[in-house]
Amino acid sequence: MDAHIKKVYVPMTETGFYILLCLREESHGYGIVQKVDELTKGEIRISPGTMYGSLSKMEKDGLIQFVREEEKRKIYRITVLGNQVLDLEMKRIERLYHTMVEVR
Repeated sequence: MDAHIKKVYVPMTETGFYILLCLREESHGYGIVQKVDELTKGEIRISPGTMYGSLSKMEKDGLIQFVREEEKRKIYRITVLGNQVLDLEMKRIERLYHTMVEVR
């Protein structure tokens, strides 16, 4: 993995984390917004500006890729690099969680 990608994406923003998590299945931006709302029971709401800016940056950096267009919506999915970055972030979050539980 490119050092620049690791520096930019680990640790990851909540928005970036949820986008990559949701794109383990193909989806469009609005679908991701709905899925994040469902997963977080409405605690995290991604605005359209944040969503499409993040999708554009992640596509440019090779973490996600455009798959096709359906009804004027762009469908994306996570790439191998995106899965590697997501895996690193999940391990980081697990480590934080376990540390927190130990010191409580």
